[in-house]
Amino acid sequence: MEHSQTQSYRSWLVGELLVVGLLASATALFASSQSLQSAYALPEARLAFDSTVAVVAVIVAVLATVRFRVDGRTLDLLLAGGFWSISLGTVAFGLIPVLGGGPLPAPAAWSLIASRLLGGALIAAAPFTEGRLQSRRKWLVVAGAGVAWALAGCAFLIHEWNADVAASLEPVEGSRVVLAAALLAFLWLVALVGFALRYRRCGRDLDSWICLAATLAFFAELHLVITPIVSGDYVLEGDFLRLLAYGILLVGVWRAIADAEFGRAVADERARVAREIHDGLAQYLFAISTQVSMLESGASLEQVLPRLKQASTAAQREARFAVLALSTAAGTARFDAALRRYVDVLTADGELEVELEVDPAVRLAPDEQIEVFRIVQEGLGNARRHAGAHHVNVAISQHNGRRIVTVSDDGVGFAQETATSGQGLENMRLRAEAIEGRLRLLSAPGRGTAIEVVLRPT
Repeated sequence: MEHSQTQSYRSWLVGELLVVGLLASATALFASSQSLQSAYALPEARLAFDSTVAVVAVIVAVLATVRFRVDGRTLDLLLAGGFWSISLGTVAFGLIPVLGGGPLPAPAAWSLIASRLLGGALIAAAPFTEGRLQSRRKWLVVAGAGVAWALAGCAFLIHEWNADVAASLEPVEGSRVVLAAALLAFLWLVALVGFALRYRRCGRDLDSWICLAATLAFFAELHLVITPIVSGDYVLEGDFLRLLAYGILLVGVWRAIADAEFGRAVADERARVAREIHDGLAQYLFAISTQVSMLESGASLEQVLPRLKQASTAAQREARFAVLALSTAAGTARFDAALRRYVDVLTADGELEVELEVDPAVRLAPDEQIEVFRIVQEGLGNARRHAGAHHVNVAISQHNGRRIVTVSDDGVGFAQETATSGQGLENMRLRAEAIEGRLRLLSAPGRGTAIEVVLRPT
């Protein structure tokens, strides 16, 4: 899997470098030829361009908001804030002032630039953040209010600073536009590098599309540096690159939806519940049914009754485990609390001692919680039933930015080169892969067994 991901990244990097080379050559040609540096008086096209940018930015902002509601990642909150800033700023300062057919006032033009700067700063910071946030609704409200206040404050300050030219309807141009465009280009360059590094580390398709869109946006701002004019009447060559960047971005988020990037936890919930019932409770109910059938066939009560009692006790215990696991995945119980309750039930007879360490800084997404719960359950069951262990250490920790789950016991162990992986280990591997994690098994005769799962990057 890692080799395939490396190959995919290398192929993408070659394509990205080709795009950068072509755009850099075209930009150099554009900069060296005065005849190409033109602004076209096309107010209808300008309106269409800005409307398209606003619509696409709204779509991306909504989808990033939905993704944050599902996973709670800081990255998605910053992306949502950035694209909300661009979309709202474009509507408020780029479209509404020219709907009556007049030119774009200077304060509105500078407010439009400020909204793009704010959005670019949030997007540039997004790939360098990690972790998840609790109280997601509260953070969405805070972020939304912050973006709204920032835009309103920028508009007010710019109007005050330009009070003497508030009535000016001339295009905004000159050295200040060059400075703003250069800053915007720098922000998109930072975003480009950040999402490229993130794609290399995580291999997520959406990151590669955002990186490509940031590349186009970077060169669009370089064109604005060369032709520094902001107006509601003129269209520049860089506007075509900016429009293409947002088109690429829309394709990327649409692919993410198709791959269930935003709705994975909800879409998989039904299949997950079915697997929980099949893997656990159904097996014990089948055992009870078999014992009852033996009674009906004439088997002695003294022979069947102990096994029937054992199977029913196991089914009752498994039902409690399933309730704990499913309530955890549904968000009705804290994950660490449910896991501790499970350990308490498992160790109640005194045959096994379990030490549980959960780093409070580690956050698990809803789809990760149920799979980690079952991996730990399978590891503890193996330690108790097969390894002859007396002590098991379970740890959910964070090391070098990676979340790690370990289950290690002091049992008999086994030789990995001669052992065949049983169904339990295969189930753990499948569960780890279902949440984009990697499972590693370490064991040796007389030295116990350790199971390590490295979860997907946050």
